Amino acid sequence: MKKIIAVIGTLIFLGFLIWRTITLITSDDKRKTGRPGRPPVAVEVDSIHYGAIREIRQLIGTIYPQYQYIIAPKVAGRILEIRKRIGDRVKSGETVARIDDAEYQQGVLEAEANLRIAEATLKEAQVQFELARQEKERVESLKAKGISSSAELDAAVANCTAQESRLGLARAQVEQRRASLKSARIRLSYTLLTASQAGYIGERYADEGALLAPNSAVVSIVGIDAVIVRTTVIERDYSRIKIGQSAEVIVDAFPAHRFFGNVTRIAPLLQEATRVAQMEVEVANADHLLKPGMFARVEVITAAQEYTQMVRNIAVVNRDGQTGVYRVDPEQAIVHFTPVVTGIVSSEFTEILTPSLEGLVVTLGQHLLDDQSPILLPRAGQKAGQAETRVKPGAGQ
Repeated sequence: MKKIIAVIGTLIFLGFLIWRTITLITSDDKRKTGRPGRPPVAVEVDSIHYGAIREIRQLIGTIYPQYQYIIAPKVAGRILEIRKRIGDRVKSGETVARIDDAEYQQGVLEAEANLRIAEATLKEAQVQFELARQEKERVESLKAKGISSSAELDAAVANCTAQESRLGLARAQVEQRRASLKSARIRLSYTLLTASQAGYIGERYADEGALLAPNSAVVSIVGIDAVIVRTTVIERDYSRIKIGQSAEVIVDAFPAHRFFGNVTRIAPLLQEATRVAQMEVEVANADHLLKPGMFARVEVITAAQEYTQMVRNIAVVNRDGQTGVYRVDPEQAIVHFTPVVTGIVSSEFTEILTPSLEGLVVTLGQHLLDDQSPILLPRAGQKAGQAETRVKPGAGQ
């Protein structure tokens, strides 16, 4: 009985060895034919595209006015009138506010009176000098005839010199009074607060009746016929952005509207703490839709190609440190991993510099694939992704 059990056990063991050997041989044959033993992977595919591509950097910024300034008085006084309110248009040179000018008017009247006194004094000095000059000439004539003495001549000369000095002093006083009058008139003009540049009232800081000290803010004026979008550029993109490059600006207030401008300024340094550089984009704003303080997204075109080979971004993968795509072999229903050199990357497409590709590439399911993995192709009639490009005739058909 024991011998029968031993024989049966030996036969079972030999049977297991034979089955295992056959399994290993079959698996080895499948590997040699390049057909892995795992099931095919269902994938989505797309054609190779040919057309224009642009590399766009999107930056975040804030809108500022082209210029902004505050109107403030240079003299103290009480506000009698403010002629503009928030949002009102202001012309260059237009009066915005008026300060009580009674004191400054009185100062002008006083300066005018002092000037008249000085001018009268000047006329008197001119008359006295002319008389002294004539007296000196008369004495000189008599002295030459021997009628007048030297003492009389010396007195006449001294008097003429003194009157000439008084005349010079009177003239200087007139100039001084004229300067004082001019200063008084300038101080009077400071009571009218005018706009130096055209724009719009942005803020009001005071109302009628307020007593102002010199340089107290009354209103702010902003110029928005053009606006400045200030943003920052990271170190990686710093060398790609140049002054004069075109830019598009999008704001949340008008999501369907695109505003066009140009890069006007780039800081010559990067901030050490953040590693970013300040940048400004100037945008024409004739219709005044863009307002200072708005949040803005700036798109700058850093590179462009008018016609090139490209695939959708989702088709590009990285395997073992290599960038490539999975090309489809429709006859054998397998894929081939093809390393590629990429160029411009847009929001949807990636430029393929080398090699030249044909046919279809996998756009979904790559994470389950290896080189020569079997796949299930989409059914006939499935559309590849649409794009604003032209598919090369015959490619992938």
